[in-house]
This record gives sequence, C-alpha cells and structure tokens, in this order.
Amino acid sequence: MGQLCPGSGQHLATSARAAIAAALTLLPACVATDEPVALGEHRAAVAGGGGGGGGPDFVADPRRSLVVTELPILERFPLERVLDQLVAQSGVPDLTALDLFHQWWDTQNLAPGLYPGPHCGDEVDDFEQPTLNTFPYTCRAEGAQATVDPFADPGTNPDEYVPIGLFNRFDLTPSDASNCGEYRIVYGKRSGQTITTERNLVIFEMALANPHPQQGLKGCRKIVNFWADLTAEDDLEARADELEEFYFDGIPSVSPVVHVDHLGGGPTGAGQIRTNQFLQTDASPRVWSLREFKLLRTCAGGACTKLEMVPQTVKGNPYGGLFDPTSVHPRAAALRDAFVAQVPALAAAELAKIDLDLPDTFNTGQAQANGLENNYLAQLGTSASPLRTALQAKLTAIGSTLTPDDVVARAMTTTCAGCHRLSNSAPLGGGLTWPSALGFVHVSDRELEVVDGVSRWRISDALVNAFLPVRKKVLEDYINNKLVKPPKPKDTLGGKRVH
Repeated sequence: MGQLCPGSGQHLATSARAAIAAALTLLPACVATDEPVALGEHRAAVAGGGGGGGGPDFVADPRRSLVVTELPILERFPLERVLDQLVAQSGVPDLTALDLFHQWWDTQNLAPGLYPGPHCGDEVDDFEQPTLNTFPYTCRAEGAQATVDPFADPGTNPDEYVPIGLFNRFDLTPSDASNCGEYRIVYGKRSGQTITTERNLVIFEMALANPHPQQGLKGCRKIVNFWADLTAEDDLEARADELEEFYFDGIPSVSPVVHVDHLGGGPTGAGQIRTNQFLQTDASPRVWSLREFKLLRTCAGGACTKLEMVPQTVKGNPYGGLFDPTSVHPRAAALRDAFVAQVPALAAAELAKIDLDLPDTFNTGQAQANGLENNYLAQLGTSASPLRTALQAKLTAIGSTLTPDDVVARAMTTTCAGCHRLSNSAPLGGGLTWPSALGFVHVSDRELEVVDGVSRWRISDALVNAFLPVRKKVLEDYINNKLVKPPKPKDTLGGKRVH
C-alpha cells in the first residue's frame, strides 16, 4: 500500500496548534499508490491514537465534529457578519451587506425590479412565462425582502435570519480532491419560528479550496483534523472559539470558510447558496420552493465592479415534467434515455448508495417540495409507457426485482424536494424506506432541545439515523487510514452529490 506523509504528535493545546500546523507544511509531499488511501496519523489522537499510530481508532462525536446546533456557538455567526466579510473581500466599492441582501431577493421579482442584476422573467417560454434552463421559474413573494432590513433590531426583528446550524460536509469532497468539501451555515427567518406561512431558510454551502492540491486528499488533512479535534473538546466556549476562527479567519495554511471565492465564484465554480422558500402568499396550494444561487464577481483590469447573487439550476434536480410520458419538451426524450442508464446506481441495496448522476441540462431552477411539479412518480403516472418498458427491461437485465416505480421513487430521494419532503417515509423497494425530515427541513428553525443544560436546534431522524452515520464513517476512515476513494474523479467520498 502506498503511504502518504504521516501526521505529527498527540493532542495539542489550542495555543500550540498554529505553530505545529505551520511546521507540518514543511513535510515533503508523498503520493498514494494503492487503496485505501493512507493519510497519516491524526495529530489530535482523540480516541487514544488511531490513524496508524498503534492505538485505538479515532471515533467521532457527530454532534461536535459533523453538525453543530448549540445556541451559544451559533450566536457567533450572524448573517450580517457573513455578508459583511463577503462584501469586504469582493473589492467592489461602496457595496454593503444590505445592498447584497436586497439584490439577492430582488432576483425573485420581475425586471426591472429594484436593483440591477438578474431577475425572474429574464428568460421566458413561448407563452411569456418565466423560465430558467427552459423550465418553469416562478416569480415569488420572497422578492418583497428586497425592501426590508434583516440586520436591524437583532433578537426581535421578524425579518432577521437566525443561525441554526453549522455543518461539516467533508463527505462532499470529490475523489480528485479538487476541493476539500463544503462547510455550511444554515439560517432561518425569525418570523418562521412562530408563523408557518412566514418560514424561509438559507444555506451558505461554502466549498473550501484544497490548501495543498498537489498532495491530493492528503492536502485536506488539516481541515479534517480541525473537525476531528472538536470531538475531544469538552469546553463549549472553546469549541465556539475554534469554529469562529475556522469560518471567519481560517487556520494556518487554510483560508477562511467565509470567502467570496467559496460560493461559486472561485476558479472551480464550487460552492453555492441554497434557499428553502415558503413566504409565498398568492399561490394555491402554498408551495415550498428550493432554489440555488452563486455569488459572482465582475472584475476587469484588476478592479471589481459588481458582486451579485445569480440564480442557478438546482443541481441534482431534474425537472419533473420530463418524466411525464406525454411531455413534448425538447429534452424529454433525452432525459428518458439518460435516466434508464442510471438504473444500476438507483437499484443499490443500501440507502447510502442510491445515486443519480444526470447532466445539468435536465435540472430545474426550482425544486418544488409539494404539488406535482417535482413528484416524479405522479408525473410518470400508472399507465404503460415507453419509459416504463425501458426501465423494466433494464431492471431485468441487471437481475433486479425492483419495479419501475421503485426506481423512480428512488430517483426522487436524490433531489432536494424528495429529501426534504416528498420522500418522507416512502417505500423504495428492496426492503428500503426513506427516512423522514422534520416536515420540510433537516435542522429545525422552530424546535429546540436541551442537552447537558445547553439549548440546541433539533435535527431530523433522517440526519441522525441515515445521513450522519455515513458522514461519520468518511471522517473516521480518513483519520484512521481506511478511506477508499470512489472510482470517478468527481464522485464524492460519501457518495452523495448535494444533500
């Protein structure tokens, strides 16, 4: 087995970490030649050694090293601080955090709107209805937030966005280590804590650049060690200090998570902001819409003149109407052919291995978490169709006892709408049932629990029992030199592409 360069030492006090981390950067680069990838001894040695050091394997605490929802920690992460830092890094003269917030939500209004930039309706179909990527893109009541101040009167302002979770998504690291995964901050609109029709959530999904790309996955070691060290840190304030530094200042040789290049505007285009919108007031039935944005700069000659939130397709979310056997959309036939080719991945024997990998050309700009638009089973219908026939033929060819309905139901779990609501407790065939979210969300913006005297936001059963165990294994396998890379360069270490 090819051995990567080892790490160093045992658990270090916080004050000593920076010096040791700087020294570690001087170690020569090594290259793995076989699987699993040897990534070096974990310097924190949380479980008494591990990582090839002769002691027991490192074991992560998921509620410290993967998801953080304690209120005393989250109060360090106000939305205004995040937007202030992004604006300052942009180099755009006279831009403010409030300007950026307003421009963001003005994208939900018809042009010309209140601010320059992209708007709902910039692209339309033959009937002059707004579209994105040729699929429906509804103008929404959330556009009214282009006139509010979410930063005024913190603690009482109904338009304030309250931090409800920090997430370590190292499992989203691609096999080629072109980045080291995503590190997220989730916010919920304060009004949604008490008013169901006033809920709105936003997720900053910041893709952290690999600080040592020439070292491949080993280049991510300091980032993984940072999160692993939190398992052994019993002091809540110390964990808050560490996380605040990691997100806003960075750690030695690793840039801060909150960076203008980590939300889609960097060299690789990785990272994004997603929204779970439920402020619509003029729709019947009310529709929870999940959307995606990238933070993009316009620069020339060394000067940057514009920083904008730009609506994008929601990755991994094919438009549901393409599953309708009667659809005459120009991309429907191609979707059906491409979908049939995905049957082996969808027919996996374990929930964690169910996968769908389709080109962006099929993705919608809005994943609707109720109604018919993104309900693939409802769109497929129950009648015989060429798609049903092709799916059954593929299932028979691979020796699967699943049905075409099972395959389509499994595809829906890989989407935002499915994972957040449409697939809650859904039977998937093969003895599998999809776990449940908290209604529409996986980290609550409404329900608190008290653990060891500390209030924290609740997380879903799906996270606790299905998603976090997979992420935990990726983290532990990396630390313990047991990580097996997936075969394709862009496949993620955890097998999931978006969730």
